[in-house]
Amino acid sequence: MKLTRLQAISELFAQYQVKKTNKESLLIMVDDVEIAERVYNSNAIENSTLTLPETEKILLQLEINRHISFREVFEAKNLAQVYGYIKNNASQKPLSIEMILLLHKMLLTNIYDEVAGRFRAGNEMVRVGNHIGLPPQFINQRIQELLVKYNSNIKTFFIHKIARLHDEFESIHPFVDGNGRIGRVLNNYLLIREGFPPMIVRNKEKEAYYQALQAYDEMRNFKPMVRVVELAVLESLHKRLAYLDGLQIIPLAEYAVKQKRSFHTLLNSSRRQTIPAFRERGVWKIGEK
Repeated sequence: MKLTRLQAISELFAQYQVKKTNKESLLIMVDDVEIAERVYNSNAIENSTLTLPETEKILLQLEINRHISFREVFEAKNLAQVYGYIKNNASQKPLSIEMILLLHKMLLTNIYDEVAGRFRAGNEMVRVGNHIGLPPQFINQRIQELLVKYNSNIKTFFIHKIARLHDEFESIHPFVDGNGRIGRVLNNYLLIREGFPPMIVRNKEKEAYYQALQAYDEMRNFKPMVRVVELAVLESLHKRLAYLDGLQIIPLAEYAVKQKRSFHTLLNSSRRQTIPAFRERGVWKIGEK
């Protein structure tokens, strides 16, 4: 019987919980290597011009061969700092308005200091495409309501709760700047609190991601965002399990040749996460026994 994505997540997570015992240092290594990808993709969704190699060089304090604005440099460094902070603190500290504002301050320091660490106020209205964010006077109460609803809803699986909260948070658009990046940080904050590894919303799937946000804004339809989150979580689990199992990790194209299978068929299966494939630095890979 074919598993639903949610059933597959539950089964993979159970394996992950068992197999990670005494292998925490390996998982830390995988996470540290992945941070540049997380930073690159989240910033690229917001139209940063930085490439992944440039992002990696900035985080390693290496020189880049073209002029990069100070803003883009700080966007990369600050977001990496935010991810490092939540990795060390999310499991001990519940998500709160104070935490959201702290993360926002870390993100926008040296970029937009006058709005860093606070919600929109006064006449600060924002528009994203055809959507206008919530008026400032309602933001604090609405964010608090989202957090209460997330914590009190015990019937809905938390992966789906994360997708709903993300849709609602982005619809409110509580900040003058940094809403998308903070929203994606909050996804991982909540995943870490549940014992899951962080996920990546990838720039290559930006169109599907924006369509999911639009589906909520126009029809209050959460299902497209649920799909985005489920696929990202599955990919993250598949990657960690490949490392925990000590598999030889090879490019999917090489695997297709070895198995005498169609690369395009395997690629479509990877995108649907019906095979245990995952991306590293934008290249689809798979663990080979």
